Amino acid sequence: MPKPTSPRVHDRRKFLKKTAAATGAAIVAPTIIPGSALGLNGTVPPSERVIVGGIGIGNRGTYDLGCFLQQDDVQFVAVCDIKKQRRLAIKKMVDGQYQTDKCEMYRDFRELLDRSDIDAVLIATGPNWHATASMYAAKAGKDMYTEKPVTKNIEQSLILADTIRRTGRVFQVGTQRRNLPHFAFACELARTGRLGKLKRVYAHPAGMQAMMSGWLTPEDLPNKEDVDWDMYLGPAAWRPFNKKHLDGFNFEKGGGLVGGGVLEWGSHCVDLCQWAVDDCPPPVEYDPPKDGQLVSRYENGTELIFRETGWIPLGSCPVRFEGEDGWVEAGDSGKMVLSSPELLAGRTVDEIGGYPATFHVRDFLDCVKTRGLPKGNAEAACNAHIACHAANIALHLNRQVKYDHRKHEFIDDAQANRLRSEALREPWRL
Repeated sequence: MPKPTSPRVHDRRKFLKKTAAATGAAIVAPTIIPGSALGLNGTVPPSERVIVGGIGIGNRGTYDLGCFLQQDDVQFVAVCDIKKQRRLAIKKMVDGQYQTDKCEMYRDFRELLDRSDIDAVLIATGPNWHATASMYAAKAGKDMYTEKPVTKNIEQSLILADTIRRTGRVFQVGTQRRNLPHFAFACELARTGRLGKLKRVYAHPAGMQAMMSGWLTPEDLPNKEDVDWDMYLGPAAWRPFNKKHLDGFNFEKGGGLVGGGVLEWGSHCVDLCQWAVDDCPPPVEYDPPKDGQLVSRYENGTELIFRETGWIPLGSCPVRFEGEDGWVEAGDSGKMVLSSPELLAGRTVDEIGGYPATFHVRDFLDCVKTRGLPKGNAEAACNAHIACHAANIALHLNRQVKYDHRKHEFIDDAQANRLRSEALREPWRL
């Protein structure tokens, strides 16, 4: 049975068919129709294209956009950013790609979301905006590819997953390693029991420190058209303008506890560990750091261990999965090391280093068209981020915390429970 197409793509097809039927006489008229409109010469017809807009396109977003523009069935039509300089740079990039002058620019992302012609959005703002912008996009009927870390706290993780579930949108978090062959194979070994009963999964946090966002010396507020500081702050607690905040990273996670390496880099590595345990609910116990490791435990006893050192040199974002019958370790070099070559079972696994996002973007676009479930879907993102947030709370409090993944609260721990969420600045809502 063929898979259903995206509703908006389907509507465009219906429109073209109805138009052709209503103007049948025009078929014999000497009208010249461009080959691109018919999908000739290897082009993709408009009815099959995914119309995309971008929200918050800085350094990482520009890279992501490049991956989108490589796809023949993408038409990028609009950019929104709080910085005029970035808006102009992306417009120049897109218009150069298409040899037109049609890429529209916006300062307020809600104006972009109001466009009925846009099917999907790339959200690559600072982390402060990821969850909030994603939920606005979902409620506006847009599918979305959103960069990580995608949430600021446990409550946002739960609301985001619920919003995507209720709206039926396609959501892909930018954990692109899920679509790289060697990481996927390593996770497959763990999920399918090829390593035996899974005992431990290891993630690299790139720094074990929980920080609080602060204030810097006030500077003169720039012109709103050049830098919209109020929109940049968005749901985060207000503070005076300082350029270091504007170009910073940790501040953007909000007005309270921020994640450091456990959340930022952990959202990459813990995501793979969650995949290895078949995207089950997050761990239920989190110990404070000891001897360079932060140990957490799943309900079935498998340990998720945040570890800084002791890795085989396989590149950044290393993960390791250990079972009773074997182990595997992989990293961003594209290579992996196995406890036994027999685990390959005669298979050849492509080595793709440098963690490109192209395959992840393609997975997203295919799911936009088929309404399928992408690898980095909202449920998977929710569980991985909750694990990171809970570990960060144990780190911040410097003691063990126990998490009830059914009630989504810490057990008999008012102090930890206060860190599950934070207030949003008016007028923003989830």
